[in-house]
Amino acid sequence: MGPLDDTDREVISILQLDGRTSNREIARKLGISEATVRNRVGRLIGDGLINIVAVPTPLAVGLTMSAIIGVSVQMRHLDEVVDTITDYREVRYVGLSTGQFDVIIEAFFEDQEQMLEFVTRKLGRLDGVSDVETSVILKVAKFSYEWEIPD
Repeated sequence: MGPLDDTDREVISILQLDGRTSNREIARKLGISEATVRNRVGRLIGDGLINIVAVPTPLAVGLTMSAIIGVSVQMRHLDEVVDTITDYREVRYVGLSTGQFDVIIEAFFEDQEQMLEFVTRKLGRLDGVSDVETSVILKVAKFSYEWEIPD
């Protein structure tokens, strides 16, 4: 896996805006051949540098609430708690962190009752979990899949 060159960066930038952009359209925008685009996209995917997927919004699947949840965990239970949390269908993001919480998760819910059940009956009953703090997301001001690709 080599470093990205300027053409790779330009291809990725176009795909970040619309992952359905055809190789032909990318080639036209960049002034290169369609075969070059096809080969580069294939290499970027094959090397694990990009993924092209359809991601439904939470609302599309009936999830109207989201929350960022901080979880404090006794260190001897950290691996098993993280493994369990990653299997919960409500959870979309799990990060081990420094600071006040050992684990930060983002989870999506149909309603307040489902969130209450998740926090009290799932997280609250895990061996090793000593504290849970929930912050409900009231409004998403920015959500993006675009990344600045450094030179």
